[in-house]
Amino acid sequence: MPPQVAQQQQQQFVHPTAQHAKKKGPSPFMIEPIKAFYIFLIANFISALFAPIQDCDETFNYWEPTHYLSHGYGLQTWEYSPDYAIRSWFYVGLHAIVGNIRRLLPQSTKLAEFYFIRYAFAFICSLCQVLLFRVISFTLNPRIGLFFLMATVMSPGNFHSSTAYLPSSFAMYMSLLGTAAFMNWRGGLKTSWGIWWFAVGGILGWPFASALCAPFLVEEGLFALMSDRQGFYDAILRLTRGVIAALLLVVGDAAINTFFYKKIEAVSWNIVKYNIFSSTGGPNLYGTEPWTFYFRNLAINFNIWFVLALLSLPLFLAQKIVSTKHHGFQSGMRTIVFLSPFYMWLGIFSIQPHKEERFMYPMYPFIALNAALGLHIILSAFGNSDPKTLVGKIPACLKLFAVMGTLLLSLDLGIARIVGVYTAYSAPLKLYEPLGAGVVGHQGLGGRGDHVCFGKEWYRFPSSYFLPRDMHAKFIRSEFRGLLPGEFSEARIGFGVWSGTWLPTKGMNDRNEEDMGKYVDLRQCSFLVDTQYPENQNPLPPNEPDYIADEENWKVVKCEPFLDAANTHLLARVLWIPDWSFVPEKYRRKWGRHCLLQKKK
Repeated sequence: MPPQVAQQQQQQFVHPTAQHAKKKGPSPFMIEPIKAFYIFLIANFISALFAPIQDCDETFNYWEPTHYLSHGYGLQTWEYSPDYAIRSWFYVGLHAIVGNIRRLLPQSTKLAEFYFIRYAFAFICSLCQVLLFRVISFTLNPRIGLFFLMATVMSPGNFHSSTAYLPSSFAMYMSLLGTAAFMNWRGGLKTSWGIWWFAVGGILGWPFASALCAPFLVEEGLFALMSDRQGFYDAILRLTRGVIAALLLVVGDAAINTFFYKKIEAVSWNIVKYNIFSSTGGPNLYGTEPWTFYFRNLAINFNIWFVLALLSLPLFLAQKIVSTKHHGFQSGMRTIVFLSPFYMWLGIFSIQPHKEERFMYPMYPFIALNAALGLHIILSAFGNSDPKTLVGKIPACLKLFAVMGTLLLSLDLGIARIVGVYTAYSAPLKLYEPLGAGVVGHQGLGGRGDHVCFGKEWYRFPSSYFLPRDMHAKFIRSEFRGLLPGEFSEARIGFGVWSGTWLPTKGMNDRNEEDMGKYVDLRQCSFLVDTQYPENQNPLPPNEPDYIADEENWKVVKCEPFLDAANTHLLARVLWIPDWSFVPEKYRRKWGRHCLLQKKK
């Protein structure tokens, strides 16, 4: 090979059979990235405005520590105790900086900070999504890019995950960027950037999410073995750069956490150690689920798109077997690499006893990608117009009707799920307005430092950002017998800044054992949050009386409708079903009241 030609190929890093790395002509399915960005942004801003907090970990492990950094007080879980240190202050501190930017702007309130951080999530998530959308469009096919966009914005899964303050959501953002880097071969292989983004998601977010880059690293290894000596050295160099960058981030993360905990801590390792090597029970203490849990959950959150994602690899292999077009071994291998993270993640986490919906968030981009590729393959076969084939005999208008009908059904199911979740569980985000939440100044009920208490509804507390004028959340005893959060120390004089991050804690344990020191007497409560379910005919437990009915001691300030899940049919719990007269009573939603009560003098 002439030296000039060899040098040109080395600069482009484009394999001769890598059709995806070559520029394609214009396509009617191509959407400009800026337009796609606006579509992602609209969907994510809807999430920022209306998505309920579905996981109490989001409140107690992330919103509350952020509130502590910004306002000097908040609730503290055992994970933030310096005795365990399995939560990163680096991750929380970044969000506190964003919230404090809002404090510098006019009309600042704590509630404004809360939503400002959510808006930042929406913007960052949209940016990450459009970058992967762009790479999919020119690497695979513009139609696959379009389907990726549709699968993302039409799914309730994106509504839940895009603006959730959780490390798994942050890891999802980084999965989008890392996948875009690994997929994009234009201008050279970007392995170092791919490793970096997945490392950021794992080190600052959730360590296990870094495993999603494994198929891409296997591909890089195979690519290096099939290359000449120079190609092998280049692959080693790319890998080394990525690993060094990741190690530097580990050092930076450890330095920041050492500052807060006042001792050397590698939080990522602490998380792995607790979840895998714990001798006290680990995450299984918080509940276990059957292997079908994620299949049911993803079917609800992605409906038809989840089915397409499951079928994507069999469809691709079938296409390769029957197709008369040949794009080479490497092109087919690359597609399998793109599809494999979804199956790997779903398989690994389905066999883990402890399961939570948020564990799937880092995989959500791959559900959309697999589903988009699966639908593209189906439509390629469905669009065959050869009259000699069975598919070719179907009228074009009938094919169009079937495809559009399926997509509209998916959209309807997605909207019904999103509306159903919002109408059923958004009450905690709207309940605290009478206290003056979101109002500039000292307007609202109650005085500075009043206690707002929670009994059986402790896990629905949306965070101290909803309590103005230094009001504190407190717990009264209910039938719950696990470990509730304590409070960060508010000691200041002689202890330096943020002393609550490193001062010794009392009553913390990693065994989910109840600590009686977490409760206050009911007489110390100025306000109380409780939920009443009129449909419930069972006797109430002794520690969970109907405080709303206790009109002698408590005055109802505000109530919001809240779904009575125990007495509502499964279909009405999963999807929004209107309370119209023709809807059978069996399928109508049953409601309770989520109320803010004020103590009578």
